[in-house]
Amino acid sequence: MSKELAEFAINYLKEKEVDYAEVRLEKSSGSGLVLNNSNLEMSGFDQTIGLGVRFIINNNLGFAAINTLEKEKIKQELEKSIMLVKKASRLSEKVLFSENKSVKKSINIKSKQILDEEQKLEYLKEIDKLVNVNHKYFSLTEDLTEKYYINTEGTNVTQIIPRVHFFYFLTILSGANSIQRNLQFGSTTGFEVLKKWKLESHLQNEIKALKENLEKGIACPKGELDVVFGPEVTGIATHESIGHPYEADRIFGRESAQAGESFVTQNMLNTKIGSEVVTAVDDPTLEGSYGYYSYDDEGIKASERVLMKNGIINEFLHDRATSKQIGIQSNGSARASNYSVEPMVRMSNTFVKPGKNSEEDLFKEIKKGVYIKSFMEWNIDDKRFHQKYTGDEAYLIENGEITKPVKHPAIEITTPKLWSSVDMVANNLQFFAATCGKGEPMQGIPVFTGGPSIRLRKIRMN
Repeated sequence: MSKELAEFAINYLKEKEVDYAEVRLEKSSGSGLVLNNSNLEMSGFDQTIGLGVRFIINNNLGFAAINTLEKEKIKQELEKSIMLVKKASRLSEKVLFSENKSVKKSINIKSKQILDEEQKLEYLKEIDKLVNVNHKYFSLTEDLTEKYYINTEGTNVTQIIPRVHFFYFLTILSGANSIQRNLQFGSTTGFEVLKKWKLESHLQNEIKALKENLEKGIACPKGELDVVFGPEVTGIATHESIGHPYEADRIFGRESAQAGESFVTQNMLNTKIGSEVVTAVDDPTLEGSYGYYSYDDEGIKASERVLMKNGIINEFLHDRATSKQIGIQSNGSARASNYSVEPMVRMSNTFVKPGKNSEEDLFKEIKKGVYIKSFMEWNIDDKRFHQKYTGDEAYLIENGEITKPVKHPAIEITTPKLWSSVDMVANNLQFFAATCGKGEPMQGIPVFTGGPSIRLRKIRMN
């Protein structure tokens, strides 16, 4: 990458006497293959490179995205942005950034195994041979992102992060009935992660469970029941009803016209809304995780953020602007999907901390209930308060034992009711790759959802 052009942009803005400036030089290259019903539907690659520049003039924030990396073009684009910010200064929202120490770091995550296009295709074909369903869709992609971040405060961070991603979508028919299933796998590693994923056995077990549900599943009992969420369902509930509403830009209204608002307010810090056995965190530092990063897109060191501690709202996700509003330092939650968009408050790897009980312990005291192992769909309002989760693979629990498969159990519940109903947390922590969407234009970023199995008491089933 042409790091000197990033430095040129910073020096040019200094000459213009801006109050603050930062430059993200980002190069991303990726490739992918798609098999649709055993046919190679797509094979391709792409590469992007450009500068994302932010600056502050008289507490007014400006942003420019530049993909023609020539000094004269950079000057023209920055000059244009400065002029627009000055013209809009009387109407625009004033922005201040929290203070942070400058850092100089270089992080290079190296892949241990690299596959060429023929090897990737051969791997997908081997997976495809094992799967006998009515419709099957598989994709295998990789990308390598190189970021060079500098600002006028002296921070200088280089990060090189590879990612591997696998996705499947299955449809199984039985007479007039059908069942579908999709799931993502992702990691900040090379293709050595494929052995860890054990996709062959995972898919075979998945198909067996789906067919059993489709052919032998019973209707879900109605009324008030005890419910056990498997790690996948715990993960989506944590992401949607703890992660998103704790994003400070939502809380302060910055996202209200785009991705929504939050039922949480600043005054709700230290408020108990969940069970004391529930602690939920967001941690971008998990090695190999899909949402991994060492420094965010404002040059702030990443660390674990404890969002809910023993059922109490403990911490919000912040960038430098939102943290300044409440007088603290940023906790490194600013992310951008690429150089062409501004960083905003985002999750990374959001999950419930595991407990000490086995998953089997969660079933023992249940006379009649439902175990929802995976979800088919979910829905939540724009304040992240009212939500619905519909199970995919699910089972009836009778007298402490799993008995019959259950078709499409559905829960409609509020966020406080959900988390205050949890009375036991298992030790079977699992993570699931996902792509989290937010912003306008939409930014999709890699994350982990996850957690252990959890038990909820007296939940109304629909």
